[in-house]
Amino acid sequence: MKHILKLFVILIATTLPFGAAFAAGEGQLKKVEPQYVCMINNKLFDKEQIPVTVSGKTYYGCCPMCKEKLEKSAEARTATDPVSKKNVDKATAVIGAEADGTVHYFENEKNLKSYKK
Repeated sequence: MKHILKLFVILIATTLPFGAAFAAGEGQLKKVEPQYVCMINNKLFDKEQIPVTVSGKTYYGCCPMCKEKLEKSAEARTATDPVSKKNVDKATAVIGAEADGTVHYFENEKNLKSYKK
């Protein structure tokens, strides 16, 4: 029993950033830290991603290919806020994750909280 509990604690600790998205509930988004997001695939991961600094701002990618795309493409570094429909810089956006790990970028926390799928 002690070993099972220890394994459970390890599992929770290693998946906390991803698992935290599930705590938001059905249809709601959970605010997440950018270093756990691949900003090319727009997915939440359970470990920190590769930091990519462009013009003093930090973006994150999951692999060398994503890193290269973030370095070369200004379009890849922006997203549309689904509430306000304004373009936002992924490095400065408020990021919300769905239960499946898909992320959305918002210009502020008010928009994140008011988001309805």
